[in-house]
Amino acid sequence: MYFHKPTLCALLFILINTSGFAQLSKVEKKLVKHIDDENDAAITLLKEVVNINSGTMNFDGVAQVGKVFIEKFKELGMQAVWEDGSAFNRSGHVVAKIEGGKGKKIMMIGHLDTVFEKDSPNQEWIPLEGNIVKGPGVADMKGGNVIILQTLTALHKQGLLNKMNITVVLTGDEEKSGRPLNLSKKALVDAAKWADIALGFENGDGNPSTAVVARRSSSDWVLNVSGVASHSSQIFKQNVGAGAINEASRILHQFYEQLSSEKFLTFSPGVIVGGTTVSHDTNLNSGTAYGKNNVVPKELSVAGDIRCISIEQLKKTQEAMKAIVANHLPQTDATITFSEGYPPFSLSDSNYELLEKFSQASQDLGFGKVNPVDPGDAGAADISFTSEYIDMGLDGLGLGGSHGHTIDETGDLSTLPMQTKRAAVLIYRLTKK
Repeated sequence: MYFHKPTLCALLFILINTSGFAQLSKVEKKLVKHIDDENDAAITLLKEVVNINSGTMNFDGVAQVGKVFIEKFKELGMQAVWEDGSAFNRSGHVVAKIEGGKGKKIMMIGHLDTVFEKDSPNQEWIPLEGNIVKGPGVADMKGGNVIILQTLTALHKQGLLNKMNITVVLTGDEEKSGRPLNLSKKALVDAAKWADIALGFENGDGNPSTAVVARRSSSDWVLNVSGVASHSSQIFKQNVGAGAINEASRILHQFYEQLSSEKFLTFSPGVIVGGTTVSHDTNLNSGTAYGKNNVVPKELSVAGDIRCISIEQLKKTQEAMKAIVANHLPQTDATITFSEGYPPFSLSDSNYELLEKFSQASQDLGFGKVNPVDPGDAGAADISFTSEYIDMGLDGLGLGGSHGHTIDETGDLSTLPMQTKRAAVLIYRLTKK
């Protein structure tokens, strides 16, 4: 369900005004008013940055969007800098920071890049019916970046921001991470080590009635198998054995048999090439193979991914896969290698506690309860790199919308002030204590 139908928007308006914000403090009511007063300016800013192409590999475009936000953060009295990404072959990141008290340290996470490069047909802001706008990255996640900025602006206008400890990281490579990850994600990790709480403004499942309490990891594996090439009439004999394809079939089947029923764990063989001779480019996820029906296959390569809910589950899965691979069929050999990837944003009681605080803010504002997204449905995101260091975190606080990562991506502008109000009240309450 998305909040873009006029009838639903009207219902939200009625709920807000009939409630009278009875559960809000005087300061919180002022935050709400400021956000309403500045909503047109927020939409204008969103349109400006959506119309700047910032596909991940368009380094100049990513930097241009970053410059827009750096200037805005500086106007709020924050230290805002551009961190060059040449060391990891990407444009770079925006890091903005303010430290003004002894309260909770909060990091806010967004990203500047989109999946729409210069050759994409999706290049501009196009208003559709009602509050819906089509455009590259409008929901994923330039809308979320504007929510971050407008939240901090509202706090600034009430004289609150300079008493808070907040770091904003807007990465330039969320959609296509630079390598090595220890360099491309260093800004996130450094901020997480400093912070107590992480708030991610990705658009989650696009539904503002939900938020993300956990995300699964995303990393890759490659299986290489070899056998003895021979005339097919000799297969299974002692000196020839089972052949590479039979060995790979055994391994993949046992992966499925032993691991497929575990909750929150998935593993998917995505590419396979095998035969007498094989060429497999794991960077391009493509390959060629040559063989004959009457020749026992000599080589095979498989590439796939793993998604887990915790570091412990990932390590356990990798060890199980290694053990399966090591139990070779006659006259075959096989090795499996694992690459670095996105860690899990792990399930925790504290994340659910933070969701309850966010949901309470939403209800006090008249927007209703916020429910958790099923972690099995939540893909990897930048907040995953914070999980090891923070006390609690929550993601999916961005703009409502649909059809992300497609040329039909849309954002629902009616959710822009709603999400901003929720974030502003939450942060005020978190830091007030």
